[in-house]
Amino acid sequence: MDKIVKILDGMLSTMDAVRPPRMTALRQLREAENGNPLSILIGTVLSARTRDENTSAVVKKLFSRYKTARQLARAKVSDVEKIIKSTGFYRVKARRIIEVASIIDSKYAGKVPQTLDKLIELPGVGRKTANCVLVYAFDKPAIPVDTHVHRISNRLGLVHTKTPEDTEMELMRKIPREHWVRINDIFVMYGQNICKPISPMCSVCRIKKMCSYYRTIAS
Repeated sequence: MDKIVKILDGMLSTMDAVRPPRMTALRQLREAENGNPLSILIGTVLSARTRDENTSAVVKKLFSRYKTARQLARAKVSDVEKIIKSTGFYRVKARRIIEVASIIDSKYAGKVPQTLDKLIELPGVGRKTANCVLVYAFDKPAIPVDTHVHRISNRLGLVHTKTPEDTEMELMRKIPREHWVRINDIFVMYGQNICKPISPMCSVCRIKKMCSYYRTIAS
């Protein structure tokens, strides 16, 4: 069995035994929006610097009013601001998502592009957001690296990197492509529930024998 499979399965079994996790914000968004690529893209942009529980509710409200990229592109900024206010930085985000919707409407006939290169050309869409869209909207192999994925990958010793971008590149190089779509969802759940930034629950972790961090603190 591949090492990464043992790690992913060990994470899931740990969480099932200790604390059955709630879905990550992005998986919750995908299920709530039936995999709609536009709402997942906009939801990922809105999720920056806000609590997970805010995102799905705001996206649902936003897309109940603006059902297509064209409708959102033509929305008044003030109206969008009112809807998304609870996500924080709402003035910047309102203009950003209207601009993104306008480009998708005019350049891509209302359809969210399905390649990394085209996604990162959209304003405010970096590699992490683009990779989230590839995974959660299109089920395409990619590794979105947030703080949880970056932290856990380094703790385990899968990588020895300083930035999320470097972590992404190293994970892509080391992990077989068929496992990429599972990485973000499972690592994020594990980071939220078990392998926390402070006081990770090493005592219950079923993959600690494979973990460089645990070997350091246990020695």
